[in-house]
Amino acid sequence: MPGFSIAPSPSRRSVLTIGAAGLLAASSRPALASAKDRPASAVSPYGIGTLPAEVRSRMIRGINGLDVHILEAGFQRSGRPLALLLHGFPDLAYGWRHVMPILADAGYHVVAPDQRGFGRTTGWVDDYDAPLEPFGLLNMTRDALALVSALGYRRTAMLVGHDFGSPVAAYCAVARPDVFPSVVLMSAPFPGVPSFSFDTAKTGASSVQPNTDGHKLAAALAALSPARMIYQQYLSLPEANHELSHPPQGLHRFLRTFFHVESADWSGNRPHPLQAPTAEAFAQLPNYYIMERGKTLPENVAPFEPSAADVMGCRWLTESELAVYT
Repeated sequence: MPGFSIAPSPSRRSVLTIGAAGLLAASSRPALASAKDRPASAVSPYGIGTLPAEVRSRMIRGINGLDVHILEAGFQRSGRPLALLLHGFPDLAYGWRHVMPILADAGYHVVAPDQRGFGRTTGWVDDYDAPLEPFGLLNMTRDALALVSALGYRRTAMLVGHDFGSPVAAYCAVARPDVFPSVVLMSAPFPGVPSFSFDTAKTGASSVQPNTDGHKLAAALAALSPARMIYQQYLSLPEANHELSHPPQGLHRFLRTFFHVESADWSGNRPHPLQAPTAEAFAQLPNYYIMERGKTLPENVAPFEPSAADVMGCRWLTESELAVYT
């Protein structure tokens, strides 16, 4: 965004060391490794024959320092309004594959990128000690803005963000409403822009108190028996990248189980409002959200691996489709 500058950001390790927002660092920095580390045979062709015929895969170079992988539909005719779809974690542009033909049939040019840190998009650094600034929401807003411009558009007709894509979409609308006039936010409501201390020029006193609720909850969960941990806290640890990339059951089986327990297929999912924001209430959540402390995420979900019959009967994520994520 022209005219907006950001001071150099600390590394992830320094953020955690000084006790700052470690959970926010986890949510703004996916743990899995970059496509730049994968062999060439792993990046072509895309989709293993599972993409709808109307959807194509291609790379767009030079997007705010990235080479961005996109899926698109409705590209055959020029002049169509642009619908930009931003995925969440742990997802890919591929997650929009069933929605894209529907929007294309409605008259849109539909584009879904692998966001910074995900999939085949490269140009980002996945070192644990790398600066966090490139993964900040304003820089990811720049990613979206640069992609829109590279595609030859002055504005989007529709911007949809799911999960982590939701705050990115929200900041797109806040920062550049001329480019992003209409947004849909899925699964993650927008809490608003940050607050700054007000009218402190004379007194010097801060009117904004730090929110320590997350740290208090983490400490209370750790004191339970057995001790528990919020999954975002786990994702901020230096060992999480290796543990998620190389789970003992293999990456394919881990992802199958992880997606299974987050779905309505798993009988253990019984969504209901929590009665209070206490550690005891949070501990009732499934292990993929409130983990058993001392165990990795793959170890936490392993007991809930679906049966062979469950896998065969899963129509929303076939084995071939799961192989794209793997």
